[in-house]
Amino acid sequence: MADLGYDGKVAIITGAGGGLGRSHALELARRGARIVVNDLGGSVSGEGGDKGPAERVVEEINALGGEAVADGNSVATPEGGKALVQSAVDAFGRVDIVINNAGILRDKSFHNMTPELLEPVISVHLLGAFYVTQPAWVLMREQGYGRVVNTSSNSGILGNFGQTNYGAAKMGLVGFTRVLANEGRKYNIKANAIAPVAKTRMTEELLGGFGDKLAAEEITPTVCWLAHEDCPVTGEVFSVAGGSVSRFFIGLTPGWYKNGHTVEDVRDNWDQVRNQDGYIVPEGPQDELVKLLGILSEEG
Repeated sequence: MADLGYDGKVAIITGAGGGLGRSHALELARRGARIVVNDLGGSVSGEGGDKGPAERVVEEINALGGEAVADGNSVATPEGGKALVQSAVDAFGRVDIVINNAGILRDKSFHNMTPELLEPVISVHLLGAFYVTQPAWVLMREQGYGRVVNTSSNSGILGNFGQTNYGAAKMGLVGFTRVLANEGRKYNIKANAIAPVAKTRMTEELLGGFGDKLAAEEITPTVCWLAHEDCPVTGEVFSVAGGSVSRFFIGLTPGWYKNGHTVEDVRDNWDQVRNQDGYIVPEGPQDELVKLLGILSEEG
């Protein structure tokens, strides 16, 4: 089969001055996409700012024969998100792909979590995805095409000690992705998410020697596929790590039913509530409603 290309496509990639974002930017550029390299250039915890990292990635792309511009706007404000999208329009006239990758860490156990640790993490990861994607979404609807790839995490999907702020933001991105998928269907806009495990400056201390097997470049092929016009899925979440690609999904058990039940009934049937045999994978609330209507109609 022919190699996948992105000629004529314009991609915004946040947090693209290093790590995963840089890898995504370079690969998409190699394959013909024009890139807006967004990076505030701050520390892992979000302090400071330096446009240098974004500009260096632009230089790398230019050296490959690609086209790119650097952007230093903060994704954590509505004004920054709008300005970032405007940078893409000013440079290339359109936006086809948004990859929400920017992130910071401010880990602390829950009983020690403060607003100063919570709010910036939510702002960059979750609100940042809103603020960048929404102005791009308007353009995507108008042109009848778009691809959104959000960077979630197993810390949100599965939970990780000391990361209530990060985990809440990352699981929020799953809900964000699934709603975008539903709203974007009739406009040929697809939205998916990844939960990557890779060695970056945010994770190198956590991963230790094992991180050498988890290069950022191993995440990029899946991101590029989800950003391609031929990608058939929307609203899905994928675990990606070290060459392994798997799908995370939300399952709903058959459960247990009794109208007018008591607390004791729930206790006595708890194993059946949790039994995973015969589960379904609902695409949206309507699928759960179909299940419930089926149960209620059987009773009648």
